Amino acid sequence: MENDAATLYCPNELCQAANPLTHKFCQRCSTPLPKRYLWVVGDVLNVGSPGEILADRYLVLNKSVVLDTKPGLLPHGLETENLEAIRAYLRLIPYRLHIPQVYGVLSFKDGRSRKEILLLEKPPLFTEPTTDAQLRLCPQLTTAWRNATSIRQLNWLWQLAHLWQPLVSEGVASSLLEAHLLRVEGPLVRLLELRFDTATPTLSDLGEFWQQLLPDTKPVIAEFVNQVSNYLIHGEINSAEVLISVLDRGLAELGELQSPKIKIITKTDTGPKRQRNEDACYPPSGTMLSKPPQATALAIVCDGIGGHEGGNVASNLAIDTIQQQVQQLTKVPYNHIDPSLLLADLEQAVAVANDKISQRNDSENRQGRKRMGTTLVMALPVAHEMYITHVGDSRAYWITRDGCYQVTLDDDVASREVRLGYAIYREAVQQSGSGSLVQALGMSSSTALHPTAQRFILDEDAVFLLTSDGLSDFDRVEEYWETEILPILTEETDLVTVADKLLEIANTKNGHDNVTIALVHYQVKYVEPELTLKAVIVEPPSITTAKVAPKPLQPTLLEDISEQKTLIPEHKSSSLQQLPLHLIVPMIIAIAAGSLGLLVRGLFMSSPFLTTDPSPTVQPTPTATNERSLNNLAPGWVITNSQAITLDDQKLEGGSFMQVVEIEPGDTPNVQESVVKLRLCPLGNTSSPQPDKPLRVKLAQLQRQGISVLQSTDTSSCDNLSQSSDS
Repeated sequence: MENDAATLYCPNELCQAANPLTHKFCQRCSTPLPKRYLWVVGDVLNVGSPGEILADRYLVLNKSVVLDTKPGLLPHGLETENLEAIRAYLRLIPYRLHIPQVYGVLSFKDGRSRKEILLLEKPPLFTEPTTDAQLRLCPQLTTAWRNATSIRQLNWLWQLAHLWQPLVSEGVASSLLEAHLLRVEGPLVRLLELRFDTATPTLSDLGEFWQQLLPDTKPVIAEFVNQVSNYLIHGEINSAEVLISVLDRGLAELGELQSPKIKIITKTDTGPKRQRNEDACYPPSGTMLSKPPQATALAIVCDGIGGHEGGNVASNLAIDTIQQQVQQLTKVPYNHIDPSLLLADLEQAVAVANDKISQRNDSENRQGRKRMGTTLVMALPVAHEMYITHVGDSRAYWITRDGCYQVTLDDDVASREVRLGYAIYREAVQQSGSGSLVQALGMSSSTALHPTAQRFILDEDAVFLLTSDGLSDFDRVEEYWETEILPILTEETDLVTVADKLLEIANTKNGHDNVTIALVHYQVKYVEPELTLKAVIVEPPSITTAKVAPKPLQPTLLEDISEQKTLIPEHKSSSLQQLPLHLIVPMIIAIAAGSLGLLVRGLFMSSPFLTTDPSPTVQPTPTATNERSLNNLAPGWVITNSQAITLDDQKLEGGSFMQVVEIEPGDTPNVQESVVKLRLCPLGNTSSPQPDKPLRVKLAQLQRQGISVLQSTDTSSCDNLSQSSDS
C-alpha cells in the first residue's frame, strides 16, 4: 500500500520543498526528484509496516524495499570500526553493474539496544511509471531462463563466470549459488545482495547449480552446457579463466551468426563559460560513421585536463595515437582474435598514447601542474562484443530497453576510497577533493598508468554513450536517458537529433565545462541456429602481449611529485608492447620453447621485455642502470608497502617490510606469473602478526599493490632494518 501523506523532498538544499510522490520535478524550483529505491538486507517489516516512515525519511513499500523520501540528505553510514561487515560490497565496486552498492544504514532501537539494517541502492526492480504499489523484483535467472535465447543463456553464464573469482576473493562466492539472489534485468545478471561464505564454494558446486538449468536450456546449447557443467563437477575445468575461455568459444560460434549494424555520431562544444575547447573526439565532431560499409567502428572521447596548459594538445594527441593503434588491431579477422589478448592490446594502445603525451611534456620541460594531460574513454564494437577502455572520469553508459548503466568507474579519490574499503561512496563524495583525479594520460610514464579495459556481450539492440564530465556531472545522464536516449532504441528519433539535444542539456543544465559526447547505436537480430555446440577446453593464453621490440621511449623523470596526480594501483597486466599479439598468434607455438628460457632469464634483468635483440630497447638513464625495482627483483632484497594490503591471505599494515627469499618461475612462460617467496621482517614498530611460513605471491600482484623496493644498502635487508628499529 502507499502512504498518501508521504512526500518526496526536493534535493536542492536551497529549496527542500515537500512534493507528492507522483511528481518528477519539484513544484517549487523544478529540480528533478530522484526516486531512490533501496533493498533492505534483512526484513524491514520487523521495524515497520508498508506505508510507515522509518527514521523520518524511509518509506516502507514492502517487506524488503524502502524509498528514501529525503534524497538530498547524506544517508547514515556505518562507524569506521564496523566497515568490515560491508567491506566486500565496497571492494567489489568495479562490479557494481552486477553487485549493489551500500547506500547507508537504517538505525533503530530494539528494546534497550540499537540495531542497524543495511540499505543497498539500485536493486533490480521493475517500477511502474505512476505508482510504487506495483513495484516488483526482476525475475530470478532460473525463472527467466526458459524464455531466453541461446546466446542470452550463454551470456548469463559468462557473466557468472566473470564474477566467480572476484567473489571468491572476498568470501562471498556462495551468492552465485543461490537462485533467489540471482536476478536478471534484460541481458544483465544482477545480485540482490551478497551472502558471506560459511564454507569455501568450489567450481564443482557451480557446475552442479548450472545443471539445474538444463531442462530449459535451448537445444542448440543444451549439450554444450551439460558438458561444461560436467567439466566443472569433475575438475576438468579448474579455474575461472579456463571456464571463461570455454564460454567465449561457444559465444563466438553463436556470435558469428549475428549481423550487427553500428552507427556512431560524435559532438563536441566549448560550452558557454570556457574560452577554449580542450576536449577531442573520434570520429571528428559531427561525423556519422556506419559499419557496414566501414570496416571498423570506433568511438573515442578525451577531456583535456582543466587548468593544465595544453589540455587540448594532449586530448588531440591521444585521439590520433590511439586511433592509429586500434586500426592495426581491427585488421585481424574476428575468428583470429582472442578477447583477453585484445583487451591487453587496447591497454597497450592507451599506454602508447600516454607515453607520447608524457614525452611531449618532458621535451617542453613541463613539470608539476604545468604538465598537460587528458582523460579517455573509447568504445570498440567487435562482432557480438563491446570493448570499453577508459582512464580518468570521462564515462561510458550502456542504455538498453531495461535501464541505463554506468559501466566505467571514475578514477577519482572517492572511488579509490570505496575500492580500498575505507568508505561508503555517498560518504566519500562529500569529502574535500573527492572528485580529484588519481590518474590521467600524460602525467607520468605508462609504468604508473592503470587503464581499465572491459568487454560486454551484446545480444540485443543497445546504445553506448561516451561523455566527458561536461554532460555527466550532476547526474544529467541518469536524469535524461529515458526521455532523450531510449527513443533511439524504439526508433522514435535518430542519433543526430539526440546528440544535439544532449549537447543542449549539457550547456543549459550544467554549462560549467566543455562537453563532448559519442553515441554508438548497436543493432542486431538473432535467430536460433540449427546446430549443436560442443564444449572444447582450451587453456587461456598466458602471454598477454606480443614479444616484439617496442619503439624506444625516453625515460620520464617527474620532478615536483607533490604537484602530480596521485596514482592508485589498479588491476594491470605487465607493461605491453606496440604490436597486437593477434598478428603473430601462429608463431607462438613455434617460439614458445625458446621464449621460456629468455623469459625466466629476463626476470633477473633490468627490463621485463623479451626481445629478439640482445641490446635493450628501452635505454635507461646512466644513473638508473643498476637501480633496484620489481622488474629486476632478486633474493635478499627488501620491499615495502605504502598502504594496508593483503598478500597470500596475510593482512599487512602500511609500512611493513618483506625480504625476498626466493623467486620461482610460474607454470607459464609469462614473467608476471613468477612466484616470489617473502618473509616479513620482524620489526619492533609493527603490530602485523608474523606468518609461520613465507608468503607466496605472484610478481604481477606485487606490481598491482604498489610495492616499492628499498634502494639503500644500509636498510635493504631485514637484519639491518631490525637493528635500525632497535636503535
